[in-house]
Amino acid sequence: MRKRTVALHNLGCKVNAYETESMQEMLKQHGYEIVDFKEQADVYIINTCSVTNMADHKSRQMLHQAKKRNPKAVIVAAGCYVQTAGETVKEDLSIDILIGNNQKSSLPALLDEYFGERISNIIDINDGVQPYEELGSVTPSEHTRAFLKVQDGCNQFCSYCIIPYARGRVRSRDPKKVYEEVCQLAKEGYGEIVLTGIHLSSYQAGEDFGLLELIQMLHEIDGIRRIRLGSLEPRIVTEAFAGALSEMPKICPHFHLSLQSGCDETLKRMNRKYDTAEYREKCELLRKYFDHPAITTDVIVGFPGETDEEFARTEQFLRQIEFYEMHVFPYSKRKGTKAATMPDQIPEAKKKERSAVLLSLVKEQSKKFRDHYLNRTTEVLFEEPIEIGGRRYMTGFSKEYVRLALPLDHVSEEALSGKIYTCKVAEALNDEIYRVEF
Repeated sequence: MRKRTVALHNLGCKVNAYETESMQEMLKQHGYEIVDFKEQADVYIINTCSVTNMADHKSRQMLHQAKKRNPKAVIVAAGCYVQTAGETVKEDLSIDILIGNNQKSSLPALLDEYFGERISNIIDINDGVQPYEELGSVTPSEHTRAFLKVQDGCNQFCSYCIIPYARGRVRSRDPKKVYEEVCQLAKEGYGEIVLTGIHLSSYQAGEDFGLLELIQMLHEIDGIRRIRLGSLEPRIVTEAFAGALSEMPKICPHFHLSLQSGCDETLKRMNRKYDTAEYREKCELLRKYFDHPAITTDVIVGFPGETDEEFARTEQFLRQIEFYEMHVFPYSKRKGTKAATMPDQIPEAKKKERSAVLLSLVKEQSKKFRDHYLNRTTEVLFEEPIEIGGRRYMTGFSKEYVRLALPLDHVSEEALSGKIYTCKVAEALNDEIYRVEF
């Protein structure tokens, strides 16, 4: 009897990506053959996203695309869109199995049940407080960097965000499980781990064991050479936190501090728990303890009620902070959130205009940050070969997540892949990649 084939497709954040790889590993161990999503498969699994209306649209699009590719296939919708779409997703005839965010570990059993009894629309959408769901060990698709989910859920309830409804309340992974997985990753040769979560700063495995204690524990694992952190809430950055991180040489000085707006009035309407003065203080703390850290952020433009003056304040604040990178998002109205019913919704044309202003600023500030490394030495973790202008290079990242490339003229890919070397930054090859040399 031939193996059933399964194709998986991920939409959304790094947490979703981790969970998709976990589901893939579970199915492999359960006897399924994994094929590319573009191929014909017996089962298609789409790990959906619902962070914006566009994410909802893409989720529906991928589900229907899979059904069109093989009308006889079993279509599985998992994740955030399943949680938030309500009756709409239940009535979608292209979907055979629905799985909420805390039932992904049940996927092999649900497929067994489906193939045994032809059950349609299996669904478990979770309400209330749930335990952290262990999905088992993951074999990362990347060869040098492994993403590690340690936390799920969010209790913040920002006025624009649907994620607390999609992911549920905060829950944290058992540190022993995290430790075991990182030890395994080290044995498999992964030099860098990236800690991720829906609200990573909320990680709490005990009264005196939070995110900092988890990082300190993982820092002692032999073989792991870098620890990178996912998105952090500004308030976690205290003098003690920044100071402790700076004493751990494996920590990458690359900090994504969620901002959303540089205007205090807008932050209040967003129900964020800080103001711009506090945010600035956190950036200054990181720069006090780290030499030229990469500070990145998210910004929402066109939030309800954002006046031209408020946007101007945001732009001025962003210029003053000087981020390495900014992810700029036009506000997307999400049904079920407080912001969706706020007055003074901003026209799409105005959002687009403001986005363009900030994207131009991003380009300017990113170049300035990268140019700082010209004629300086830095460590590079080499990952993959690429071709630029007809010449072959091996690319990788510095601890600050600057992408660097070494010409493959006198050295092989094998000699570099997964290795960390100290190189001198020589020149910009394009807007995002800089050439290095030994």
